[in-house]
Amino acid sequence: MNNKIIITFLAAVIILSGCRVSYSLRNVSIPLEVKTVKISYFENKARYINPQLSPKLTDKLTQTVASQTRLTSTNRDDAHYQISGYISDYSVTTSSISQQNATTNRLTVAAHIVFLNTLDNKTDEFDVNTNLDFDANLSLQQAETGKTEEIVKNLTDQIFNHIFSNW
Repeated sequence: MNNKIIITFLAAVIILSGCRVSYSLRNVSIPLEVKTVKISYFENKARYINPQLSPKLTDKLTQTVASQTRLTSTNRDDAHYQISGYISDYSVTTSSISQQNATTNRLTVAAHIVFLNTLDNKTDEFDVNTNLDFDANLSLQQAETGKTEEIVKNLTDQIFNHIFSNW
């Protein structure tokens, strides 16, 4: 009987410790006094404008902050954390050539982010970017169809990690 209790207890400890590890993957670090966050719309200031990118990036970052932190989202200018910025680059370059022909193109997307901590009156400005390669036989519009979600995810992860995970 004691062996069953010990085995059950050990199994529970192993399972719970496994859950704890997966929960802390993001390693979010937010002071207790921080309660609110304002995420402004990310304007697209790049020379080429993908009309889906700004709303998707803004929405994805808002969703990620809501699901990964305890912060309350607000539109008020007195929010403890304020995140704003703009898409600064959206360009295509050739990344691979074979027999004098382009075989792979690279889509580069960059954003400039401004993070304001109103409680400490500190501002942190930083840039994030992502590069995605695609077959040179595809048009930019064809490549965008399959890559926009990946671009948004990559940029969102970089922004979130820089602000909330002390990267």
